[in-house]
Parts: sequence; C-alpha cells; structure tokens
Amino acid sequence: MTHQPDIESILKEGRVFPPPAEFAEKAHLKSMDEYRRLYDRSIDDPEGFFGEVAGAFHWFEPFQEVLEWEVPHAKWFVGGKTNIAYNCLDRHLVTGRRNKAAILWEGEPGDVRTITYDQLHAEVSRFANALKGLGVEAGDRVAIYMPMVPELAIACLACARIGAAHSVVFGGFSADALRDRILDAEAKAVITADGGYRKGAVLPLKPQVDEAVAECPSVEKVVVVRRTGQDVEWEDGRDHWYHDVVAAADRVCEATPVDSEQLLFTLYTSGTTGKPKGIVHTTAGYMVGTYLTTKYVFD
Repeated sequence: MTHQPDIESILKEGRVFPPPAEFAEKAHLKSMDEYRRLYDRSIDDPEGFFGEVAGAFHWFEPFQEVLEWEVPHAKWFVGGKTNIAYNCLDRHLVTGRRNKAAILWEGEPGDVRTITYDQLHAEVSRFANALKGLGVEAGDRVAIYMPMVPELAIACLACARIGAAHSVVFGGFSADALRDRILDAEAKAVITADGGYRKGAVLPLKPQVDEAVAECPSVEKVVVVRRTGQDVEWEDGRDHWYHDVVAAADRVCEATPVDSEQLLFTLYTSGTTGKPKGIVHTTAGYMVGTYLTTKYVFD
C-alpha cells in the first residue's frame, strides 16, 4: 500500500520564512510595514512616487511630465531624453562599481567569464560602433537570435546605446518562427551565433538564420558570434564575424540621447494561439520599472 501525501493543493502555501534579523536590517525594505507604506504611496501618488524614482537616473534632458494618461494609452516621463545603456554602464564608471563584476557567467560546457562594468562598457561601445559601421542607425530594428552568452547582453545594450530597437527571439525557435518575427519588426540586421549548447547538445543557429533571412528582404547584415566552432555557410557582404567587427571598432561611443517614449525593444508572444504579437516596451518606463523591481525584489 502506497502512502498518499496529506496535500490538498500544492498552490496553497501558508508557511512563513522570516529572514535573519541581520539580513533584514541591511535590506532596502526592512519589513512588510515598510513595503506596504511604499506600495500605498505608489498607488495614491504614482506621479510623485515614480518621479522620485526616476531621479536616480541620468537624463540628457529632464522630463516635463511624469505621466500622460489617456485610457488606454500611457506615456511616461514625457519630454525627457535619456539612454538606458548609459544608465546601465556609464554612470557607474565614476563610482567604486567601475571595477566590480557586472556579469558573472558560466557556460554549459563549464567555461567561465567575469566582466567588470568598465570592461562591459568598452565591449558595448565597440559593438555599438560596429553596428553603426554596418549601417544600423537610430530607429532601426535588430533581431537577436543567440545562445545564453554575454554577447547577448552586449548586443542588447549596444542597440540601445545607438538608439536602435532590438527584438530577442528565443534560440530554440524554428527558422519559420524567426522569419515571422523578423518580418513583423522589419529588422535591418540579425545578431546570432554559429551555434549554442543546450542540455548537452550542440544546436545550430546560423543555418536557421540563413533559412529565415532568405525570406526577409529587410535584413541587410548578419553578425555571427563564434561559440561552438562548427562550420557554417557564409554569404560575403551580408555575414560578418562578431570578433572581426568588434576588433576593428573604437571603444569610445557616446550614448545617443533618445526620447523617453522611444521604442527600446519588442518581445513577441509565443504564437501558440495565433500570429505572434509584438509587445512594445519604451525606453524610460521600462528602465525605471525594471530598476525598481530589481532593487526591491532582489534587494
């Protein structure tokens, strides 16, 4: 006779795990009461609350209005100009964080990389210049179809640095799925890798891109990170190795001031119930919301 566990629903959890007092004392939020006061203010006075939070960032031009709300459309930090890559990197270079780790990464085969804020700033700047050298401009869209490597974050930040919008497509999606998302975004360039590692297998990525891009007339350039070392087909003039374009690029690239409501990235739904729909995230609202979430959820 097998024992049946005494569980009515695994979705109901009544246990409470209090944090150690020493941890709570050093946390951004030290108690539930403090959290509730913060939350209540964000509901009662959202403009005052989020206006204060936004003050932590660098603005090339200050915003004139925190929120313009005409149902169902919201515009955040109206009139302001900023750059999320600048706020992720440049503002930390004048502090003690400059030489601290920005990315700690371990690949599936066990390779490890530590990238400081200073090093990441240089890498992002180089790739931003490389993208500009390939013809990518502010307002263009770039599709990113990559394995989980630091160059993925570098690519996102490089696009943002020059005011180009990006669209990250899951590296496990098919060529057809990638094609549909490139077409919808009218992407000018695709950033990918020769392949990637997943659950012990080596997955080809460049062949999927080749198949997808064959039906995407908007794509002019494909940048390829060498990750697995596998052989790939190559189209001269269109395809470029990541390490080659970065090596030839300057490490100084001033961040482009963009409007607070400029498109930062588009994230597509899975498409399991119909045509994938692009969810649009604009620059300043995403920047402030993500900062606040990371600060309080992850302390």
